Amino acid sequence: MKYTSFVMAACLLWLTGCSSLPTASRGAVYADRAEQPLLPTAPSTTESQATAVYPAGAMSPILQGHATASSVAALAPPADLWERIRRGYAMPDLKNELVHDREQWYTTRPEYIYRMTERSRKYLFHIVEELERRNMPTELALLPFVESAFNPQAVSSAKAAGMWQFMPATGRTFELKQSVFRDDRRDVLASTRAALDYLQKLYGMFGDWHLALAAYNWGEGSVGRAITKNQKAGLGTSYLDLSMPMETRFYVPKLQAVKNIVANPAAFQSRLPLIENHPYFQTVDLQHDIDVAIAARLAEVSVEDFRALNPSARKPVLLAAGTPQILLPWDNAKLFQSNLEAYTGGRIANWTAWIAPATLKVADAAKRVGMSESELRAVNDIPPRMQIKAGSTLVVRRSGGIEADVSDHIADNGQLSLTPDTVLRKTSVRVGKQDSMASLTKRYKVSAASISEWNQLGSTARLRAGQTVVLYLPVQARHSGAANSRQAHSQGASGKAPARGKKSTRLARK
Repeated sequence: MKYTSFVMAACLLWLTGCSSLPTASRGAVYADRAEQPLLPTAPSTTESQATAVYPAGAMSPILQGHATASSVAALAPPADLWERIRRGYAMPDLKNELVHDREQWYTTRPEYIYRMTERSRKYLFHIVEELERRNMPTELALLPFVESAFNPQAVSSAKAAGMWQFMPATGRTFELKQSVFRDDRRDVLASTRAALDYLQKLYGMFGDWHLALAAYNWGEGSVGRAITKNQKAGLGTSYLDLSMPMETRFYVPKLQAVKNIVANPAAFQSRLPLIENHPYFQTVDLQHDIDVAIAARLAEVSVEDFRALNPSARKPVLLAAGTPQILLPWDNAKLFQSNLEAYTGGRIANWTAWIAPATLKVADAAKRVGMSESELRAVNDIPPRMQIKAGSTLVVRRSGGIEADVSDHIADNGQLSLTPDTVLRKTSVRVGKQDSMASLTKRYKVSAASISEWNQLGSTARLRAGQTVVLYLPVQARHSGAANSRQAHSQGASGKAPARGKKSTRLARK
């Protein structure tokens, strides 16, 4: 009897213990998350494994070495996203003076750190999810701190844009579309996908995360050439061995410094805002074009917050063909859907696309679409003294008869091309002895047909010395052309310019 009671008690304890263990990984706390691989059971701490990529939700072997196999609490999904990131650290630490220098820089700017980390709360969960899904080190989620301070609207002096700072050409290589209506380099989902694709490619090329990061900043060609140069010289080929520009030399130390601060904020007199370990946003499908202002109002969020989650939307309208999904705070997605279904305020898109049929002045284009010149310039970011080239796509107000949504071809490929707004002025030129119709067309870069039209001359008419000819020239070209004309007259038939006197030389130096 005692034996039977003992067996039953042991079985009950065993079943209770099993029910308390997590079924998969940290991600398993979310009902809609795919089943995760089990944690590795035989960790080691070799250098090769320190740089390896681990299964989603798994800790690196170095961190596992500090946890006991029976520690159920250590394997439980953390409530704090920062702790989840710490558990996924898998890159070897970099230790040098540059890391210490960047730690000091960040530590002396606690408000900057807090502002930057506070801004990241909208995006970090998604990035960590993607990293774990790809079995990549989770400290890569901190890279946007280095690239853009987690500002998806950031634009560098070199025209790199977005949270992950893609150059236009590199963005196109990784299928980040850039049109009048949207720039996927700023899109949260698209740019994160592209950045992780690129980092995986670079890690595959170099087999080292520090070199992969250097290549992300400097370019794989530059890193490859630096490695080849060191190999020929019999030197090392690690990140610290290569000769690099100063920006790239500081790049990995910056990330290491941020990684160290996140690992132990108290040691650096820093505080991190609480970011809970659950999604911040969810996607909502768009069925029709909709104004940004109306979408924000239906979602019951400010336009500023709406654009923070949908930073690729460059214009006041979202095109369903080009932006089939929008991101909304988790609790606002259902609000948007129900408010949209109940909306009775008329059309939801008051803007559309218009293709310029010819090269036009902005004022002329504005008249054609029924807008003021200032509004057309403002909406389409057209600077002064520029004309709109034929075939350009502009955002304009919908007229009463236009109800159709913009096509996917225009939404994906529409571009605005501008050309200097040339101002022509009437100029009188006296014909020299050596001048002809051909010499005037070459000197002033105008056609013979234009000269004939402006002066009511026949196409075969010959010019006489001393004759005055009317030309219409661009303002800048007018001055250079007049100077050329005066020089031609002063040179005479020989074509030689008179020698400069001392006075003219002094004036030239002044």
